[in-house]
Amino acid sequence: MRREPGPVRSFALYGTSDAQPAWADLVHIERVPERSSLFDWEIDLHFHDGLVQLLYLTAGGEGGSAVIDGTRWVLRPPCLIVVPARAVHGFSFHPHTDGPVITAAQKPLESLAATAAPELLAHIRRPVVLDVPPHSRHAQMLLPLFEAIARESQIHSAGRLAAGMALLVALFVQVARIGESAPPAAETARSRKAAQIERFRALLDARFRQREPVQRYADALGITLGQLTRLCHEMLGMPTQAVVNARVVHEAQRELVYSSLSVKQIAAELGFEDEAYFGRFFKKHTGHRPTEFRALARRQLASA
Repeated sequence: MRREPGPVRSFALYGTSDAQPAWADLVHIERVPERSSLFDWEIDLHFHDGLVQLLYLTAGGEGGSAVIDGTRWVLRPPCLIVVPARAVHGFSFHPHTDGPVITAAQKPLESLAATAAPELLAHIRRPVVLDVPPHSRHAQMLLPLFEAIARESQIHSAGRLAAGMALLVALFVQVARIGESAPPAAETARSRKAAQIERFRALLDARFRQREPVQRYADALGITLGQLTRLCHEMLGMPTQAVVNARVVHEAQRELVYSSLSVKQIAAELGFEDEAYFGRFFKKHTGHRPTEFRALARRQLASA
């Protein structure tokens, strides 16, 4: 897989820089050739801040390969690829690869899944490539759901966003069922560093509300703080503390937009003893005070 030198970049969609917050355009769908053919079918390593991607490769011979958080996967259509927010990934597609690609805001998807089917959260947050048995009953549900999401994305009428998110939850139900009935696709190389990053992210999901110093994450992983720092720089393109802060901001934004909790309550939920300190932390990382962000996000959602 060809890779250009330089830092790992954050893209809204590969080839375009982030231009709006992840919750502003909740669901986008296109086909693999529409964008990857513009880059000679080689998508360099990058990540999406706040966006989850779901690819369903339906054609393309061997399909190519994918690298997600340091793990290399062989792509043999038909297969599903789940790329959670902030997972560093790149693709090398066969020139005839085809299939739909959904890019969606992960925060509202998680909020809906947490209410309707909490067991789906693990599938939304876990990078994986799944071989799809073409004649299974679960596989037969995939394309109709992708097609329904595509239709909703083109309808600018009341309920479009709610319908699109509900259909996406239904799609992840099928992803979960396929994942339970079939093992993941073959990994051609799973490095020790990729396994460490996966463990770090699992620890972060479990403990980010406790506002622990990064040294405690290193201790829990059995490595030094310097090793964890180098690991995050190499695999995620950012310092360890920035990874922790991004997880806190992600949850804060989700709560501000999709819950009725007060700013003080959200601050306490996220381990901040002082509401004012939480406000300064949030503004530093988003450019807005929590109340401003909540009002802006809800206005944009209401007018979408």
